[in-house]
Amino acid sequence: MRIEKKQRLRQLRQWRIRKKVQGTPERPRMAVRFSNQNIYVQFIDDTKGVTIASACTTSKAINGDTVKANVAGAQRIGKLAAETAKSKGINAVVFDRSGARYHGKVKALADAAREGGLQF
Repeated sequence: MRIEKKQRLRQLRQWRIRKKVQGTPERPRMAVRFSNQNIYVQFIDDTKGVTIASACTTSKAINGDTVKANVAGAQRIGKLAAETAKSKGINAVVFDRSGARYHGKVKALADAAREGGLQF
């Protein structure tokens, strides 16, 4: 019962954010999702409904290092996501935190992406 309520509140936060955040080809949506073991980042053009670029802890660009879903891992994935976006010609994005609070891992990933050259 308690878990269902938490999941429902997170879903409501996601919907509330997605009403306002829209990705375009010039400024795609940077969607961030954290699982217990991995971190996933996608750059999405919502007008066409396609993913332009992505980065995650399971990708081969990590070079075999183990990256966990913690603050240090979020910083590493933020830098990797910024490099991936720059290689695809993306300079500015709209940040979609997927219902998560903006602190800890989410903030670390966003700050690392800004340091990597993304504007949002």
